[in-house]
Amino acid sequence: MLLAIDTSTGTSVAVVDRDAASGELRSLAETGTVDTMRHAEVVGGFIRDALASAGVRASDLSGVAAGMGPGPFTGLRVGIAAAHAFALGIAKPFVPVVSHDAIAWSWYRDGGGGALQVVTDARRREFAISEYDRLDGDGLPVRTDGPRLVPRDDVPGARGIRLDSAVVPAAAIGMLAELAYATGRLPLADDAPLYLRAPDVTPSAGKRVLR
Repeated sequence: MLLAIDTSTGTSVAVVDRDAASGELRSLAETGTVDTMRHAEVVGGFIRDALASAGVRASDLSGVAAGMGPGPFTGLRVGIAAAHAFALGIAKPFVPVVSHDAIAWSWYRDGGGGALQVVTDARRREFAISEYDRLDGDGLPVRTDGPRLVPRDDVPGARGIRLDSAVVPAAAIGMLAELAYATGRLPLADDAPLYLRAPDVTPSAGKRVLR
């Protein structure tokens, strides 16, 4: 059973589980918002609400999964930091997942087929895009390109379906992580945020003091 968090676009938090006998993946609770400006304000409450709605205690969890982006620096780091802190607090593993992979997996799982282009808003008049081909033999999405940034007006034509997503469902993050664990495919991603661009604010080099 996993807690899953994604703040690469809006904010989404879920609790998911995989039945050991049947292999069924289930979302026990999910909450979130498409608001892209209040990640730090809402993520703690969403974690509390998701656990309460699922009837799950923190000690019941086997780990914490987080969407690693792509996403803007300010919002994305909130979810990753929250997931890291929660995993550390309950002494359970942290599981990184590429956010676009979760969107693609959910689309294919719901019956989509063929080539897929996942598109999310990266702000500054740019989109983050990733290209997918199918699910592999283990049921994991096959990414053929990306994630990468492109200007909004220069998004290449999709080979198949273009899928724009305003929020990355944390339930898909968690269920993809559960599936990867069950098939021995962890880690799915590096434990490094996919910002795709430098942050807006960087530390000053400081001034030289003359004596």
